[in-house]
Amino acid sequence: MVKKTKAEAAATREALLDDAEEVFFEKGVARTSLEQIARHAGLTRGAVYWHFKNKGDLFMALVERVRMPFQSLMEEVNNTDPTISPLEAIRLACHAGLNRLEQPSHQRILSILLHRCEFFSDINPIEMQDEISEECFDEMLLVFQLAQQQHLLRDDITPEVATRLMQSTLGGLFHDWLRNPDAFSLRARGAELIDALIKMLQR
Repeated sequence: MVKKTKAEAAATREALLDDAEEVFFEKGVARTSLEQIARHAGLTRGAVYWHFKNKGDLFMALVERVRMPFQSLMEEVNNTDPTISPLEAIRLACHAGLNRLEQPSHQRILSILLHRCEFFSDINPIEMQDEISEECFDEMLLVFQLAQQQHLLRDDITPEVATRLMQSTLGGLFHDWLRNPDAFSLRARGAELIDALIKMLQR
């Protein structure tokens, strides 16, 4: 057998993640086996184990595909305009995140994590969600603290409260949208809510 190049191995890994996404979305994570994913991909189970040590490892790799650290979104905004204010940067970073979440793959993976993933063996969906949420909170809090230092935040709103308000708004929006994605545009409704909340928070 000819040894695969790094590029070929990477392509196979990405293809496996594509197939896993489809099977997880259809059957749920607990009811899906690595053998089913392998068959769906037209590969052997051994080929799957070559790339992922178990189903939990594969699922984590799938979640990482759509993980958008808030800090990364902020860096993109600040690279475009380094002089932008912290509150405006938060607003634009949230807009950018919503735009990506409307992509079909992002929508499916988030739906799997929130609605089609049960506690199973080495997979703990609540722990994964909490980790992502806490990371986002900590990174967003730093920016709201900067806004407070620059006297941009209302005096009666602490950075902690501002962060929780934004995170709760986004979390509720995501859950409503994932229950029925055709009911409204995440981008349009999200932009409206984010803009309104920023106006309420600013001095």
